[in-house]
Amino acid sequence: MAIARALVTRPRLVLADEPSGNLDTRTSDQVFELLRRFNREHGTTFLIVTHDPRLAARCDRVLEIVDGNIVRDESNARAQPARS
Repeated sequence: MAIARALVTRPRLVLADEPSGNLDTRTSDQVFELLRRFNREHGTTFLIVTHDPRLAARCDRVLEIVDGNIVRDESNARAQPARS
């Protein structure tokens, strides 16, 4: 329900703190695909905070923060595009 509330107004930016943290793998994949599709169709930017390297690997850009400092900032050419 929180995801629906966040997307209903078609915001330009969504801050997502562990959006799949309490989900099983299949549901996590479905949520990520929803975010990807929304990004593609509505131009919404998603800033996703996660400890899940599997999820991070699917994002377009990855910033790693350690002790409040950015230690990695890279574009992820291997990110999986959203499926239609």
